[in-house]
Order: sequence, then C-alpha cells, then structure tokens
Amino acid sequence: MRTIESPWQAAADAIKAAGTVLAISHIAPDGDAVGSLLGISDAMRALGKDVTAVIDDGVPPDLEFVPGSGTILSSIEAGEFDLMITVDSSDLERIGVAGAYGMAHSKKIINLDHHPTNTRYGNINLVVSHAVAAAEIVFDLVNYIPCQLTESAAYALLTGLVTDTQGFRISATNDRTLEIARALMQKGAPLSQIMAQTLNRRPYQEVVLWKLVFPSVAISDGLIHAAITRDNISQAGLDAMTDGGLVSHLVNVDQAKVSIVFKELLDNQVEVGFRSKPGYDVASLAVRLGGGGHRQASGCTMDGTLAQVRATVLPLAHQVISAGDSGLE
Repeated sequence: MRTIESPWQAAADAIKAAGTVLAISHIAPDGDAVGSLLGISDAMRALGKDVTAVIDDGVPPDLEFVPGSGTILSSIEAGEFDLMITVDSSDLERIGVAGAYGMAHSKKIINLDHHPTNTRYGNINLVVSHAVAAAEIVFDLVNYIPCQLTESAAYALLTGLVTDTQGFRISATNDRTLEIARALMQKGAPLSQIMAQTLNRRPYQEVVLWKLVFPSVAISDGLIHAAITRDNISQAGLDAMTDGGLVSHLVNVDQAKVSIVFKELLDNQVEVGFRSKPGYDVASLAVRLGGGGHRQASGCTMDGTLAQVRATVLPLAHQVISAGDSGLE
C-alpha cells in the first residue's frame, strides 16, 4: 500500500532538491507577506540555494525597516527556476505579475499559506488554515527541514506574527503563537522595536486621510462602514490606495459587529476591506464577491462605482451579521 507523502515532507524535499528558487508574496504586501517571504528566503539561502525574492512593486516604505527588505525585487522578467514558493497568497490573482511569470518559468510550485479561502493552486499545498500567520508556517517548515534560523530571519518572522495578530490581540492568538514569538525573540528578534515600527506609528498623511473620510462613516444594526475616494488619497498627499488601518479601527467601535471600508481604484473598480468581531464570518462574504481571507479579516476587489459596489455589498454584510458565525452560504 502506497503511503501518501505529507505536504511538509514534500515541501522539504522540493526545497532540498532545488538549485534555483523564486520566492513570491502577494501584491499590496503587509507585514506577514514581507516577513514570511524574507524568512523563507533567508532559510533557503542558508541551505545554499540561489534565491530570487520578488513582490510586485517592491516593499512598501513602512516595512523597509525589516532586515533584508532591500533584497526583495519589485519585478522579474527573466530566469528559469527549479522551484517557486509563494507565501501568504491565497490565489493566483494575489501573486501578481511576478507570480504569473513564476508559474510559467518554474518546474514546481509550493503554495505556503494560512488563508482558509486558499484555492490550492500549487503542486505542493502547504496550507495550514489554523495558523495565525504565514510566518508561523515558515517557522515550522524551517524547523522541519531543518535549516538555520538566523537573527534577521527571526526578526522578519516576528514582524509577520506581530502584524497579522495585531500585536497578539486577535482571537486566533494562542499559546503556540506566544511560544513561537518567544523562540524568535531568543534568536534576537526585538519585539518592542517591531511593535513600535508596525503598530505604534502613523504618518501624518494618514491622519489627514482619516479626517477627510470620517464624514462618510455610518453605522446601522452593527454594520459600520466608510468610503475612500481617489480624491481623498490625493488630498491627503498619499501616492497609493490605503485606508491607514481604518477598517481595523472601525470594528473596535462598541456597537460594531462588522466593519467595511470601500476604496475607489482606477478602471471603475473598488477594493473592499472587511473586519469583524468574533462570531461573524466575513470570509464567506469575501469569497462570494470574488475575494478571500479569514473569518475576521478578508477583502475583495469589485467592478463598478463606489455607489454600485456599496449597494451590492451592504445588504450582504447585514446578512452576515444576521447569520452570525455560519456566514453566507
């Protein structure tokens, strides 16, 4: 009887066998995207692999403090690879142009992720939906192989843990999360410095943005929402679509159960961010609308004007609140 190989062993074998590796994370990267990408890249280099790390448009300025961030390229147009490993990327759209190149020029693909809505697009799917961050899976894989965990890799992975758990405050945080954080700190990762760089700082332009956007905030029956226009972004002096963490801020309102921020993009599209308190599944809503994510944090991008998208999304969000944790079928 043939034994089915575990994805952990398959991933370890693929990494060991590869000479050239392309490492990718998702577009519009957050701390876990950058941290887990740097962590796995550093570990594979310790094994002697030739690693090229890429994120479409590169590392955002607020994450350039992470050691090694300068090694991440903003695009790739040449090269053939034995292996591509994607981290923290739930679907093919999220891996962007660089990921599309890698899909066409890599012999094998490892899909390493923690999103329950992951579409299992790789040859090896190391998808652990109960993990609080992709950084946790990278940490476990590094120990499984095993390979060296350097101080810079520990710094990157702890950045991923801190940002995806919002400073160990989300309900998915557990004793294992804290054990991993402790192990990374023992390797030299500075928790207080990472907290200060990620959770306790904000550019003044984002304060201006919030001032412009707050008049659009409304709440009804547990649903709080706001809209950000391209004019708001321009007036605030920002050069990228961001909510400055507003969707996470709004869900903390006592009367809120679900928060939504609509962000107007180019080409008649709107990006929609969802957050919820425990007991309300916004991942089901995001999936229904063509996106994905976690039960308490998810998103999607939709065609249409702000008014059209709001008209579609708001009634469905009220259904999520009515359904509770069962979400939308």
